[in-house]
Amino acid sequence: MAAGKEIRGKIKSVENTKKITKAMEMVAASKMRKAQDRMRAARPYSEKIRNIAANLGKANPEYVHPFMKVNDAKVAGVIVVTTDKGLCGGMNTNVLRAVTTKLRELQGAGVSTEAVAIGNKGLGFLNRVGAKVVSHVTGLGDTPHLDKLIGPVKVLLDAYAEGKINAVYLSYTKFINTMRQESVVEQLLPLSSEQMQAEKTEHGWDYIYEPDAQTVIDDLLVRYVESLIYQAVAENMASEQSARMVAMKAATDNAGSVIGELKLVYNKTRQAAITKELSEIVAGAAAV
Repeated sequence: MAAGKEIRGKIKSVENTKKITKAMEMVAASKMRKAQDRMRAARPYSEKIRNIAANLGKANPEYVHPFMKVNDAKVAGVIVVTTDKGLCGGMNTNVLRAVTTKLRELQGAGVSTEAVAIGNKGLGFLNRVGAKVVSHVTGLGDTPHLDKLIGPVKVLLDAYAEGKINAVYLSYTKFINTMRQESVVEQLLPLSSEQMQAEKTEHGWDYIYEPDAQTVIDDLLVRYVESLIYQAVAENMASEQSARMVAMKAATDNAGSVIGELKLVYNKTRQAAITKELSEIVAGAAAV
């Protein structure tokens, strides 16, 4: 019965794995709800800032912010948002595949790239492919904090404002629903005039500025871009927990199937051993 003992050991091992994946699935489901709430809470903030900045821009058409100017530098910036941990299905693979396509496209157009990595998986990938990483942030935990994100991202924003890079792209995993997440690469800068359209209202807006309109618009647009990046990180975290929950559920189901198959093999082996033993007893009795 050595084979039976070995199979029993395998069954025990898979059952332990199943317990772990089930626990991870439940933890991810709990974190996912909180991450979704944070993601939805961030949306009205960026919308409000965009609306005020658009109204200010309309009231002061003579001033154009550097973020809205197009320059002809031969360098582009890419912000890559990934997770710090694995076990979330093909989520990181999909977003990094989209980043690779964009990098090749830019390279083909004769544009070099500078990257900012948010998340451990993206940083590791960019280092492996030999991309120029100008700054990075890892270990964000389950809650994104804007003060941790501003430093690394500001490197690219300042470079764009100085005319050193011609565009900034933001790649992350967009949260559609619990079962579906989508990898996207969006152009963050320059801000298009369509993006900065104010909401249609019946009344006009008149503002009193302190210290002056230019300073207020400068600050607001920087805050708007930062809020877009924060929103992307919040969406990525919601996507991460959803993807992990789905991946762990699939792992739990697979473990259940494997246990079923192993138990069947064990029962067959045990039955064969019993049958063999009975045959030997019968054969011995017949010989006597």
